[in-house]
Amino acid sequence: MASNMGFIASVTGGLLRRRLSATVLVLGALLLQGLTVEAQADSFDPLESTIESVRAALLGNSTTCRDVVSSFVARIETFNPTINALVSLNPEAFAAADELDQRLAAGDSAGKLFCVPILLKDNYDAVGMNTTGSSIALAGNRPSVDTPAVKAFRDEGAIILGKTNLHEMAMEGLSVSSLGGQTINPYDHTRTPGGSSGGTGASIATSFAVFGTGTDAVNSLRSPASANNLVSVRPTRGLISRSGILPISFTQDTIGPIARNIQDLAVALTVMASVGNDEADNATLLVPPEARDIDYTLNLNDGSLEGLRIGLLDGFWNHTESGETTPVINALASTIDFLKSQGVEIINVTESIYNASAIAKFDVQQYEFKEVMNKYLSSPNLSGNRPTTWDEVYSSGEFLVIPSQYNFMSNSRNSSTADPGFATAQQGIADLKAAINATFVSNELDAVIYPEQKNLVVKIGSPSQAGRNGILAALTGVPVVTVPVGFSPSTDDAPIGVPIGMEILGLPFSESKLLNIANHFTRLRPLRKTPAFANQTVQMGSYLSMPRMQPNMSNIPLAYPVGVLSSQ
Repeated sequence: MASNMGFIASVTGGLLRRRLSATVLVLGALLLQGLTVEAQADSFDPLESTIESVRAALLGNSTTCRDVVSSFVARIETFNPTINALVSLNPEAFAAADELDQRLAAGDSAGKLFCVPILLKDNYDAVGMNTTGSSIALAGNRPSVDTPAVKAFRDEGAIILGKTNLHEMAMEGLSVSSLGGQTINPYDHTRTPGGSSGGTGASIATSFAVFGTGTDAVNSLRSPASANNLVSVRPTRGLISRSGILPISFTQDTIGPIARNIQDLAVALTVMASVGNDEADNATLLVPPEARDIDYTLNLNDGSLEGLRIGLLDGFWNHTESGETTPVINALASTIDFLKSQGVEIINVTESIYNASAIAKFDVQQYEFKEVMNKYLSSPNLSGNRPTTWDEVYSSGEFLVIPSQYNFMSNSRNSSTADPGFATAQQGIADLKAAINATFVSNELDAVIYPEQKNLVVKIGSPSQAGRNGILAALTGVPVVTVPVGFSPSTDDAPIGVPIGMEILGLPFSESKLLNIANHFTRLRPLRKTPAFANQTVQMGSYLSMPRMQPNMSNIPLAYPVGVLSSQ
């Protein structure tokens, strides 16, 4: 750890002084070696780093994999106390880095993610770390098998740095939990970071890793990307296996990456989707063969925006101006003007079915939550001191449910997929899928766009993450890429403004087209900015082992009592 640096330096200095009296040549060699190590340590800056910048530094012999990992850990130690984004660090990360350094010394740097540090949302099973859903009740939940996407990451050389906080059990978008506390938006410390993958969003915005992962049952990959000036992809349902994920809904759950740029996002998606069909997740078996084995980086730069026909979902706007909505209205208006300037034809889509509040009635989470959690908790791949059923979790008193979800939890306790309401909702989802397809065909659309959230991401202590528009893709299973479209005006709380994001939605398995559109858009209109509080280089420490991560559980707002399921 960094605190050992003085001791190490003292011992090293003593050894050099003794050798000076014996052999000047040896001293010279040691000093040269020390200067080389120092140069390596100072040569890699993780701030806004990319997959390519990590690889270039390693192959250019300007750093080592251990130093790359150390540089990210130093940023985490410096800035995480402010934003409280992480739940745990991987104790095996440095050992993994040392193994990659040995491979590198032997001339082997194979792997799309060779020595790329990444973070996992803490509902992904990863061997060596517990999967908690950021709930105290599941703090002892120990997996013995990696989620398939995690195994794919490791196989491509990625370094799993640790786990990020999430809105407990991925049930809402405030990113507050009994185990991880409240995660803070890095752009405005009075606001939430979106969610439920808010810990990942805040971490990647602050350059705690090159990219991270999330899950999405309604908004949870897109909301943190929007609120943290990032990009994300919610892939088509079935494209990526969800086995080994702490679930909430078989119908609506999906998993994907969150990154700072589209190139890295495409690499991450390529690796995650390489898992292919998985008998442990039936949804993957329905994917057509032509949608498999795709390298999403290959066509990113093809063509241009000119000639695209993009639909505008009017029902996903809040046209009433206020301090919270006007910045979103203005950012989207500016975006539409820019798209038109690039030769994009904008088509207004005004069908009444496209109303995020109205279609929310088809949300099936309350019917599936208990069943899918019970199935996950009964897995033979899990061990440890932990509850093994939904009822045990929510009778433990060691959980956090926000008051606005008390009714949802009551319904979940007493509902199942055998209820008539579930069949009704599934029929509504089928009708919605047909409507999307008809809209695309009749208007000859390449994609549709709308703000991820009708208003700015909400303040800490708010009743819920109101105003989000993710439900359309969540119900229909179609893909979405989220991109930054601007910031609110700067204030004392938000020195560069609060980030605002836009969803780009397409037909099933159109991820390549959406990433191409997003790549052109973000390169022609670069809006990525580092959070002001963390826009600085951090001196890399010397770590003998991984520091212990202790999330701040004391900052949970009083509005969210722990261990309570009812207002009575």
